[in-house]
Amino acid sequence: MLEPSTVSTCLSPAVHYMICKVGFELQGSYDIRRILTIDNEVCWEALSENMCYKATGEFLDFIQSIRQLGPLCQAVHTHFTSLSSTEFEEQFGWCFHWTENTEVYLMVGKECPFLLRDLLASTELAAILSKPVMDVLKVFLGSPESLNLRNILWHGFASPDDIPAKYCSTLLLLTAGLGQLLKTYLSLTHLPLEHRPYFLLNSPKDMQVFPSISDKALFAAELLIVKSKFALPHMTSFWIEAIAAFQQGRYADCVILLLPQLECSLRLVFTVVNKCPNRMLTAESAVLYTTFDEILTEQLDSGSENQVPYTLGEPAMEFLLDFLNHQEGPRIRDHLSHGEIQLNEFPKEIANQLMFFSLVMLYKNVEHEDVFFKEMADVFNPLINAVESYKSMFHPIALLQKQVIECCDSLQEWTHLPSPPDHSEQVRKVEGSADPGMLFTHETLYIISLHKHQIKDFTDVEDLDYCILTDKFTTMTNLCNKHIKKLFCHRWVVEVVGILRKVSTQLYLISRNVIFISELRYEQWMQKALRSRQRQNYIRMLYSIKILTPILRLFVMLVIVNMQNIHTILEKNLVDYQKYIKYLKSILQYAENMSSYTSFEKNRWDETIELTRRILLKITTFNDKHELSQAIKDNQP
Repeated sequence: MLEPSTVSTCLSPAVHYMICKVGFELQGSYDIRRILTIDNEVCWEALSENMCYKATGEFLDFIQSIRQLGPLCQAVHTHFTSLSSTEFEEQFGWCFHWTENTEVYLMVGKECPFLLRDLLASTELAAILSKPVMDVLKVFLGSPESLNLRNILWHGFASPDDIPAKYCSTLLLLTAGLGQLLKTYLSLTHLPLEHRPYFLLNSPKDMQVFPSISDKALFAAELLIVKSKFALPHMTSFWIEAIAAFQQGRYADCVILLLPQLECSLRLVFTVVNKCPNRMLTAESAVLYTTFDEILTEQLDSGSENQVPYTLGEPAMEFLLDFLNHQEGPRIRDHLSHGEIQLNEFPKEIANQLMFFSLVMLYKNVEHEDVFFKEMADVFNPLINAVESYKSMFHPIALLQKQVIECCDSLQEWTHLPSPPDHSEQVRKVEGSADPGMLFTHETLYIISLHKHQIKDFTDVEDLDYCILTDKFTTMTNLCNKHIKKLFCHRWVVEVVGILRKVSTQLYLISRNVIFISELRYEQWMQKALRSRQRQNYIRMLYSIKILTPILRLFVMLVIVNMQNIHTILEKNLVDYQKYIKYLKSILQYAENMSSYTSFEKNRWDETIELTRRILLKITTFNDKHELSQAIKDNQP
């Protein structure tokens, strides 16, 4: 648990001076009509004439530019706050249409707390910063030498009193002005306005691992914020506003407010456990900020081990990495802060996950002797248990586990594939009287025997034989749920997992190909809609399916074996690792060829048998060499 914080600001002296002081050093009035015409068109010349440059004339002098802009920003703020909501909408509403979030800007104009105004405005402006519009934007949202409002706000350094309200009003003005410029440009060029597609959060309901937050927990949340050492005292109003937004169904607002505070509080944890209090403040222009990326990493810049993972625990780390970092996860902060998510369609499920986790972090940092802590134990202990049971959903290993289960389930459907009556005799005629299901039995059993020591859940090799050679294959899915370490994987591990995922994808495609063609051909057979050649091909397919059923199960087993033992590859030297990668890629090549040959378009069943014969020989040869090499190592003194 954290000790009471003595931090009163998260801005370094230089940054605090830049944001809170420089823009107020020049006093005096500024005529709003120099900035806005009578028709409310933004005069960019008035803005750009306040830009100051260093002696070379090439680089902006940010401090002097901000100093010069101070009175102008104040005039803008005074004007905007003098307008009623109706007047603001009538005069500027159309200027925000280009953002596709007009209603957000109208709300920002009059009703939002200043932090939320800045966050929303900078989110939209970030969407067009890929083409630097002009130096004015650089002063507000540019490099660390500027006001740098976007980064300071999104990384949780700003308190309610740190960002002058006049800068929020000026961001609104800039957004409106860009809308005006864009409208003029489109009218002159007769080009349509094409918005980039928003990032879609796939199946947000599937991401809701934690249950809905109870009314009791939300009711107690405000007092929890005040009592918890996890929330910095000068940041409490942001936490309270985030909870209010959640209760009001403003889920995007909730998350926009919550993420910077989570980062700020976790930065506090980072500085305490790693004994580096100076990292709590915004960095100067020559030093990187301490952000989520550093807070959640394995090692510090100094090379010493980051203590945050030990403090938070593996489940909490997996949750944060799932929702913030993993490439195939929602990466909520990245997409929100770059204006890539439609705010009015933000899913409740995601907000619930982040709020749930935040409440747990707050409660765990309340004094245990506090009466509140004891009284609310029944409310918050179930939340703690849920977080401490979290398992990664978006780490590559977790995604591989999910893929393998899908493969197992799909292959199990083969046991229920329809086949025409009295077809068995025709199948036997394909390759004589031998049972096709026994064609590669010897090779399959031998390969299983080579891997039995790597699957601890099957103590007897016959159990594994029975599982793969019979319809009891469903028990293999149990192996996919075994815990595998996912934090801070070595690049070799990541590479191998990537190959195994590609293999699993192809195995799944093979299975779906077989299921689709089998059901189609059966229906056509029963309707007598197949020509003679198609009937013969269908019979060959039924023959091949009997052969391939245990083979594909074997390949799923190989994926599971390699997945379960993924971290043992670090015991290999570079040469052995490269041989191992080559071996896995040969399995991938086989799976890709099989996926192609079993497709509806190709339907090349004879080739699948020959492909299988060759790959089984490669697998046997590689594993025989591995067993021999291991035996030699074990017998060395």
